[in-house]
Amino acid sequence: MALETGRSGRGDANVAALLTWVIPGAGHVYLGAPLFGIAAFLVITGLYLVGIRLTDGMAFEFLQTDLRSPIAPILTPEVGNLSAVIWHMRTYGFGQPFPRSWPAHIDLGTFLTACSGLLNACLACKAHFDARVPVGMRSKKPSPGLLVLLGWIVPGLGHWIQGRRLRGAIVFVVVAGFVVLGTLLAEGANLDRERHFYYWSGQFLAGAPAWILEVIHGHAFVRADIRYVDAGLAFGGVAGLLNILAWLDLFGVAEREGLEHLEPEAPPVREVAA
Repeated sequence: MALETGRSGRGDANVAALLTWVIPGAGHVYLGAPLFGIAAFLVITGLYLVGIRLTDGMAFEFLQTDLRSPIAPILTPEVGNLSAVIWHMRTYGFGQPFPRSWPAHIDLGTFLTACSGLLNACLACKAHFDARVPVGMRSKKPSPGLLVLLGWIVPGLGHWIQGRRLRGAIVFVVVAGFVVLGTLLAEGANLDRERHFYYWSGQFLAGAPAWILEVIHGHAFVRADIRYVDAGLAFGGVAGLLNILAWLDLFGVAEREGLEHLEPEAPPVREVAA
């Protein structure tokens, strides 16, 4: 069953996605699913707050002085959780006007705040799709938000589950290959957010290949000039940008197919008195 225009959906898809971006879960509250919305808010915001606790709010102190501005967070994964990153900047900003020691777990903390932003972006994809599904109906296809989430964690996995396996394999080889090549050229220097704040943000979008390499080879001491470091940074950052293009393709097909394969929701089971 196909949904022609979305006029019989649960709400405006763009409004639902925008509300989710501003406040996690708000889009689903708007769509009449308050329990899901509240649960999503607690998980995604909780993840950001744990990250803040581990970093003592110092994540944006990684930025060099000449790169600091009110719009600095726009090019970070955290911007996917808009209300949290605004609160973060208003509360902590770029820190004190004197150097401080980094907390012991600052790298894990910044990873969690970045994850909060990307998870909320996936939730916005789900809200956009759910808004277009008519009341009383559900899709037989996987949620576009879930597929985008899987495509972020493992590049190409969403396409593979979708049945476009050749494209999924190509996405994985290209994205993971660019991350590996960038790491080899930069000798691991590309894997440190403190050293290369914005390039790290791009690599983070490449998912598990970048995360695994960071655990294995990241935060290494740089003892001499690295000849091809600029090329390595470029390849690593481009890997994440290419994965964004893969998500857009994944989401568009997933939403179209999801609306073409609708079925009535199962009625609630009622107990019959003996």
